[in-house]
Amino acid sequence: MPDFLLVLFLFNLSLFLLHEMDAIRRSEWKLFIVLKDMKDDKAYRYFTWIHLPMYTIILSLLFSSYQTIIFWVLDIFFIIHTVLHFFFEKHPRNEFKNGFSRSLIYPMGIIALIHSVLIAIQHVEKL
Repeated sequence: MPDFLLVLFLFNLSLFLLHEMDAIRRSEWKLFIVLKDMKDDKAYRYFTWIHLPMYTIILSLLFSSYQTIIFWVLDIFFIIHTVLHFFFEKHPRNEFKNGFSRSLIYPMGIIALIHSVLIAIQHVEKL
């Protein structure tokens, strides 16, 4: 049975993957400088394909000797990602202004914060 911290992390990673599915539906590329001026069809393809190497790297590192590092990196990313969504709430192209989208985004940052604190405590206890 996986330990609690791994399950907590995997739950949060699952929230992120669900958010990315929602992001495609809600045309999140319209918030990115490089993609916002492209035609939707082209921006959609770029936005979607860029996730393949990202997911491959995350999953390969998650099941490697770098697991703790990927925990830290993604926890920090999830926290920053959540904060950015908060600051972009009023952006005219933001389509995440609904309960479902927010139920994926905001818990992700909170859980990442909790997970990173628990990882730090675990690390200190091992010293």
